Amino acid sequence: MDVPTLVERARRGDPRAVARLISLVEDGSPLLREAMAALAPYCGNAYIVGLTGAPGVGKSTSTNALVTEYRARGKRIGVLAVDPSSPFSGGALLGDRVRMQDHATDPEVYIRSMASRGHLGGLSAATPQALRVLDAAGCDIVLVETVGVGQSEVEVAEAADTAVVLLAPGMGDGIQAAKAGILEIGDVFVVNKADRDGADATARELNHMLALGERREPGAWRPPIIKTVAARGEGIGEVVEALEKHRAWLGETGKLAGRRKARAAAEIEAIAVAVLRRRFGDLHGDSRLSALADAVVAGEIDPFAAADQLVEHA
Repeated sequence: MDVPTLVERARRGDPRAVARLISLVEDGSPLLREAMAALAPYCGNAYIVGLTGAPGVGKSTSTNALVTEYRARGKRIGVLAVDPSSPFSGGALLGDRVRMQDHATDPEVYIRSMASRGHLGGLSAATPQALRVLDAAGCDIVLVETVGVGQSEVEVAEAADTAVVLLAPGMGDGIQAAKAGILEIGDVFVVNKADRDGADATARELNHMLALGERREPGAWRPPIIKTVAARGEGIGEVVEALEKHRAWLGETGKLAGRRKARAAAEIEAIAVAVLRRRFGDLHGDSRLSALADAVVAGEIDPFAAADQLVEHA
């Protein structure tokens, strides 16, 4: 199918067309620019919720439960689940999404696994464009589940309108969250597996850490702490209510537009850097780069000046 046909069918909710468009994104297809241009007029309607946390806290189970809750409210849902990459194929290691099979046949739910492919930050480098595809395809809510690597997942805060940080009792997660820097990025905190011993202590510890050095302006958002048992759907309604409250607060304060502008700026910068990187990659073995390297080694020019010359002629 050509790009206009793909976009038209994706807009009608055709899951195959959505899948093809996201594949264009992941593969860095030459058709990607045309696809993004065609999708641009339809973007900006989906609300993006990021879920992050250490391995074992129940991110996939919580995502599944959130999809169930949102579907009960009549919302169309997209899920981007970023998984570790297979060292052999480069593909998503948990691509079957075994914990989300409850929604596999629901035409109003689109679930896609994406491989991190070594990209740090818990997301895939292709995540921003994949989010645009799901947005333009008419999803009301897009849930982004991070790779779950532990201490480098703060990037989800830039990719989402609301960031949900999940913790679980008995894992020392309060301390780990502080070390990982995700206390600063959470808009909503969820203590999952709250039927286990230590859930109340984990919530208290988290509340104490959030209060340390707290200096909030009047009217500022204070992240709520919610206890859930995602496997049984307990507390998930409260999580959705907290997400809706944060969304309303962002809209009232004008911060939603600010977050989305910052996200667009980061996306533009990443694309521009990728273009420059490709151009510089083409310069390996180029006589200009070789001559500049010789000049730096000889002390005739410093590397900053050499880099300036290379950029000017790139």
